Amino acid sequence: MFLDTLRRRNPALIEAAIRLHQENLLPANSYVIDTDAVERNARIMRQAADRAGLRIFGMTKQMGRNASFCAALIRGGITEAVAVDMECARATRRAGMGLGHIGHLVQVPRAEAGAAAAMRPRYWTIFNSEKAEEAGTAMKKAGHDGRLLARIFAAGDIFYKGHEGGFPAQDIVAVAERLDRIEGARFAGITTFPAQLFDAKTKSIKPTANTQTLRRAAEALAKAGRKDIEINAPGTTSSIIFGALKDVGATQCEPGHGLTGTTPLHALEDLPEIPAVAYVSEVSHLHQGRAYCFGGGLYIDPVFPDYDVKAVVSSEPTSAASALLSVDIPPPAAIDYYGMIDASGRAKPRVGDSVVFGFRPQAFVTRAYVAGISGISTGEPRLETIHDSYGHPVTWPA
Repeated sequence: MFLDTLRRRNPALIEAAIRLHQENLLPANSYVIDTDAVERNARIMRQAADRAGLRIFGMTKQMGRNASFCAALIRGGITEAVAVDMECARATRRAGMGLGHIGHLVQVPRAEAGAAAAMRPRYWTIFNSEKAEEAGTAMKKAGHDGRLLARIFAAGDIFYKGHEGGFPAQDIVAVAERLDRIEGARFAGITTFPAQLFDAKTKSIKPTANTQTLRRAAEALAKAGRKDIEINAPGTTSSIIFGALKDVGATQCEPGHGLTGTTPLHALEDLPEIPAVAYVSEVSHLHQGRAYCFGGGLYIDPVFPDYDVKAVVSSEPTSAASALLSVDIPPPAAIDYYGMIDASGRAKPRVGDSVVFGFRPQAFVTRAYVAGISGISTGEPRLETIHDSYGHPVTWPA
């Protein structure tokens, strides 16, 4: 789905990936990041966020918390990360980013509260009073005045399966008072997820019912005398929706896929951010009319219906349509040891050929490498770093 956009808007990334792979500088099963493009995208987002009066945190899980990716965000003006879990927090801190937000998608486990507090997060989301007490105790011990965001919900709100949790929105005033009584912490604001989603029917980004829940809760807090309420409203974030976020009262934004130009809308429209990531594999063997390429990161995000997955297959740097071949990807229930390339046509893949996909990735849930490449914008691509999906450096060749 995203390969067409990548071939049209950033073909140099495909060509650089093939060149580096053929020179044995880049391993198969790698997400490759154009760090020049990421820096450009981050700068666009930072400027748009400043115009809208939004504090911006970068989500790095999609790119496996790669240090080169994090460094590109910092150069582009996004200096703090939102950590989806403790591994994310550790990796982004190693990469030099500040910890802007922790605890939202994944609550901090009890035994790791002290470690989280020691990182001095700007905001810490909690789903219940028990987690608030744990955060307060840890932050008091760390000498850090913790600012808590309360995750809220109301009837009609949308959550991904397994993402549910939070305080009843109608109780938010009492919740805020309760959190203020916790030593080491204070109530700072409210959050939800997702606040906006891609609508396949209208092919646009629309606010969810959760956004109205945030608005009503903020109004109740203001009526109770609360001022400077932080409203964190993440979900399908690109620079073009920052004005809409401001209009619904949001004070914070947390782009993830927008930083690599891979939100659903990027596949359909030319947004300000350009595509900045590709997935590179290699033909392993041929068998009965198919060429098998290595898997490990063959992640198809279910945001779109099933489609004909294609890849650029070549031993020479190219993004040409003549190098496009259809690929059968194992279903999510299967282990993606290999992808199966149609080799029955005129194009005949060979063992060792590079195979480049355009995915909307979640590198942190795969076993893929994540590599940062700089210099693509100047025609002199250089491999900067290779990390595993946890953000740990990898020595290559091994």
